[in-house]
Amino acid sequence: MAKKQFFIIVDTETTVNDTVYDFGAIVVDREGKIFASCAVIVAESADMELFYDPTSKNHLWSKAYAAEKKAGYNAMLDKGSRMMASTNAVNIWLAKANAKYSPTLTAYNVAFDRSKCAKTGIDLSIFSQSFCLWHLACEIFAKTKDYKNFVLENHYFGNKTELGNMGYKTNAEIMAHFVTGQFSEEPHTALEDAQFYELPILQAILKKKNWREKLGKAYNWREYQLKNHFTAK
Repeated sequence: MAKKQFFIIVDTETTVNDTVYDFGAIVVDREGKIFASCAVIVAESADMELFYDPTSKNHLWSKAYAAEKKAGYNAMLDKGSRMMASTNAVNIWLAKANAKYSPTLTAYNVAFDRSKCAKTGIDLSIFSQSFCLWHLACEIFAKTKDYKNFVLENHYFGNKTELGNMGYKTNAEIMAHFVTGQFSEEPHTALEDAQFYELPILQAILKKKNWREKLGKAYNWREYQLKNHFTAK
C-alpha cells in the first residue's frame, strides 16, 4: 500500500518590520481532511504595527485598515480563536508536525511566506519537499479557456500599471472562486485564508492527473497580460 501523502499549507500576515504577526498552518491529506492546525499571534511581533503601504490607494493596504485589523486580532485573542506563542513554540509545533506527517510544504506565494518566516525565526526549511500553490494554480488553471471566460464574466482585471501593462487576476480569493464556484471575501487572516481559500485550490489541483508535471515553473506576470490573452477577431 502506498504511503499516505500529507501537505502543510502555511499562511502569514505580517508587520511593518517584515516579520510574521499572524501564523497559520494546516496539515491535510489529498482529500482535504485536516489532521493538525496552528493559529497563533507571534509573541515577538505582537507590539508591532501590521503591514501597510502609505503609497497605496487600496484600502486593504492602508494604515487605517491595518489598525482595524489589529483590533480584530485583539478580539480574536480575547475570544480564544488565537493564542499568543513564541517563535520557538511555533518551531516546536512545526517539528512535531514534520516528524509525524512528513508533509510537503506549500503556500500561495511560498517565497513570500518563507522570507517572512525566516526573518521572524520560524523555520520552514525542515520540510524536505515544497512547491508554490500560486504558481501551480496559474499553470494548471489560469491559462485555460474556462478561466479566461470566468475572468470576463466576473471582470477580474488588475489596474493598469505605470508601464502600461494590465493583467487578469490570479490571487487566492479569485482562484478559490474559480475552483469552488462560490465567492467570498478573503479575510486576510492566516488560518482562515489557508483553510477556506488555499485548501480548496490545493484539492482542485490534486484532482488533476498531470499536476506534478507542472511543478517547478516560476510565475511570470508577463504571461497573464490582457493583450496576450484577449484579442479582437
